[in-house]
Amino acid sequence: MRVEASESGIDPRPVDWSGVLAARYRIDQTLRYEYDSPIRDLHHRLMIAPRERHLDQQRFAHRIWSSTHVPLAFSTDDFGNDVASLSIAAIEREVVFGLESTIVRTNSAMHVSDVQYRHWFDVGRLTRADRALLDVAADLRAIHPNDRDCAQAIVRFVNRHMIYTKNVTDVFTTASTAYHMGRGVCQDFSHIAIALARACGIGARYASGHLIGEGATHAWVEFLIPAASGSTVLSLDPTYCAPTDFRYLVVAVGRDYGDVPPTSGTFNGTSCGTLFGDQRVRLVQLTYAA
Repeated sequence: MRVEASESGIDPRPVDWSGVLAARYRIDQTLRYEYDSPIRDLHHRLMIAPRERHLDQQRFAHRIWSSTHVPLAFSTDDFGNDVASLSIAAIEREVVFGLESTIVRTNSAMHVSDVQYRHWFDVGRLTRADRALLDVAADLRAIHPNDRDCAQAIVRFVNRHMIYTKNVTDVFTTASTAYHMGRGVCQDFSHIAIALARACGIGARYASGHLIGEGATHAWVEFLIPAASGSTVLSLDPTYCAPTDFRYLVVAVGRDYGDVPPTSGTFNGTSCGTLFGDQRVRLVQLTYAA
């Protein structure tokens, strides 16, 4: 059975996701930079397009555009993420970037192949464990020798230890710093979980994307779990202490936030620039078992 959306989309709150076979989404996102005075030599990088294929998720259509006359250049980074970049000599007052994308997720097992094992065990600058985190990891591993059980225990530990608090950390805050503060946002929860996982010998990576209904970008963790039929991915959200589901859409993955910032760049000028963002993620189609 297929359910189509109205213009505003399907309300995800009453959906019984256990019976969903596939879900289709529409993402519309705009990023606008305003400057108080003209700037020069702008070099900008965007990582806002969802990956073409990611486990049970597939991108069927997308378009990234800018308000400038200079075309965007497209590439793929070491983690398989799509990157759009632009260099332009001068901007008078503003530059606007936009994304339109259609995504489908299906109810299928999240297996990975051998060629995708790279980076699961690499330690990024933001996820390096200090002595305190190493001690926590040793305690958790001693209690949970099974990788899946240990990954779930890590997420429960982080969720209990941390208090969700905005404006106390930033994109440069390390897992160790956030752990000692005991406060932070989804990015910090995920960094701590990744640091603990790698200290336990479990492959893990940072997932950045959208959580339907939140209205902002979100972060969670994917753990690499060995299995007899080939390794599987266990996707867990430390912020909510729960497995991810159809409401989660992956844009990019990496060792930590430092690998996947949605927007970044440099320019010359006296204006610091102000970013205004707007995004709309709609659930537009559901397919249920007959």
